Amino acid sequence: MRAWAKWMMVAALAAPLAAADAQQPAAPAPGAAPAPAQPQAQAQAAPHAWLFGSWTGGIFPATETDGAACAAQPTVIFTRDVVMRVSLLEVPYRQRLIETVAGGPDSVEFRLAPAAASVATLGGRLPPDSAFGCANPNNLRVERRGPNEIVFPNCAEFPSPLRRCTAR
Repeated sequence: MRAWAKWMMVAALAAPLAAADAQQPAAPAPGAAPAPAQPQAQAQAAPHAWLFGSWTGGIFPATETDGAACAAQPTVIFTRDVVMRVSLLEVPYRQRLIETVAGGPDSVEFRLAPAAASVATLGGRLPPDSAFGCANPNNLRVERRGPNEIVFPNCAEFPSPLRRCTAR
């Protein structure tokens, strides 16, 4: 009976891998004609790809922007699906899911998923630093000021520019 349970567990863990493998396009046979190019819309990067990574400053002027000192405690982190910001009240970062992104090479407008109330001691209200201090807590506009510098215009909690954390 135990051996049967082990095999069921292995099958349950392997099923998602097999399904993901089945979704991958098959490799062309040797000597076969190459597959047609993907449509340009699929090949384009996300409109906020230039923001991906860690940023420091914003709340206070940026000081250390390279090496481990910056990477150890960035103020804001941008990923494909999430914007994270440092919390002044707690150790974990505040995470906001991205619903939509629109913009161009020098500015981006995020519409963020509404934050869920998570602090029982505040009577079920949102923590004060759950947004960015902008007029609409579910919108964030980011403007590029230079190759490694951005600002959140009209966001009271981020009066200073943010600078990208870079590796040495």
